[in-house]
Amino acid sequence: MGKSNETPIHQANVIGPGTKIVGNIETNENFRIDGDIEGNIVSNGRVVIGTKGKVKGEVNCLNAEVEGVLEGKLNVKELLSLKATSKLLGDINTSKLTIEPGAVFTGKCQMGGAAKQVETSNGANKK
Repeated sequence: MGKSNETPIHQANVIGPGTKIVGNIETNENFRIDGDIEGNIVSNGRVVIGTKGKVKGEVNCLNAEVEGVLEGKLNVKELLSLKATSKLLGDINTSKLTIEPGAVFTGKCQMGGAAKQVETSNGANKK
């Protein structure tokens, strides 16, 4: 039997404007939020909080880009980007951080070696 020439399609999960979710979310794929989420997010991919996105809770992910509002703790294993339109109220734990002029950040930031320290609240990344 021959191999298929089809390449796997990885789709991002999207929460659109006008949508509100109350509860925890876990995904292995990328995740974009343009609506409201009250709860914790665990992603093995990239999490993007769009300009109209609002998250209230803890976020654990590989990479993150914040353009909207996040109230809570943010654990990023690799790179966190805070865009000019972002407002982050909470603590950050990341390996690398970029902050554009105009971004608002109120909280504590711990950098370097964060990849070893980041654990999900439910223990999903523990072996």
